[in-house]
Amino acid sequence: MHPLVPYLLGEKHPAGTRLTDYQKCVRTGDIEEVGDPSHLTCFEMLGNWSLGDYFKKESIAFSYEFLTSPKWLALDPRKISVTVFAGDENAPRDEEAASYWKENGMPEDKIAYLPASDNWWAAGPTGPCGPDTEIFYWVGEGLPPAGSNKGTDSANWMEIWNNVFMQYNRVDEKTLVPLPKKNVDTFRGKHRSISRRFSSPSSKKSRIWRPTSTETTRKRTSRFESSPTTPGRACSFWETKRASRRRMWGRAMFCEGSSDALSATE
Repeated sequence: MHPLVPYLLGEKHPAGTRLTDYQKCVRTGDIEEVGDPSHLTCFEMLGNWSLGDYFKKESIAFSYEFLTSPKWLALDPRKISVTVFAGDENAPRDEEAASYWKENGMPEDKIAYLPASDNWWAAGPTGPCGPDTEIFYWVGEGLPPAGSNKGTDSANWMEIWNNVFMQYNRVDEKTLVPLPKKNVDTFRGKHRSISRRFSSPSSKKSRIWRPTSTETTRKRTSRFESSPTTPGRACSFWETKRASRRRMWGRAMFCEGSSDALSATE
């Protein structure tokens, strides 16, 4: 986002008013989230931008079509819910975004209104900012029950896309000035999208990680040795490491359970 701040503020971009981007990212600010089914330390982000071109109506329609159309990801629309900005003392409730979701067929009970901590995005303490609408996919069993959404049933919904509506310039903590041109910045995690497309239980088990996971498992398994005293029992990692070191010194290391833990190789 930061390289585009001048263009969000009104400068003309040399590539035009509609952009797309692809970024390899390292998680920093919310690194403590790593370990759950959706947050990865390293991930790939796909984005598209409108610099004073289309706005909320088109952005929401584009996103919903891409996720649900048989031509694209073909996700089940019954398993999609969204959040929009609930409003506060600085900016109003985003009924506009909610109305466009309804126009695209989103049921009322699948729209959650959340505070700025969840549905407000900014480039920094000052500068371009605005409300966002986040898109979530159901990761629970079967179909989501009536009334289930990110606000009422957080654990069963995974965020897959975020559409940010950059319509303000923050001058200070309490002052928002409307931008001369309204912008859109969307970002979608590639691994999360793939995991949902193929119904993987988590981002870490999506098809894109399978070759890496398989090779890592193979290499890790190859470091284990079969126990000479208990056939079929694998030595632990540290037993194997010590055994390798002992062999370098001309000695062999047996697994626990041997009557003679150390035995000369001579």
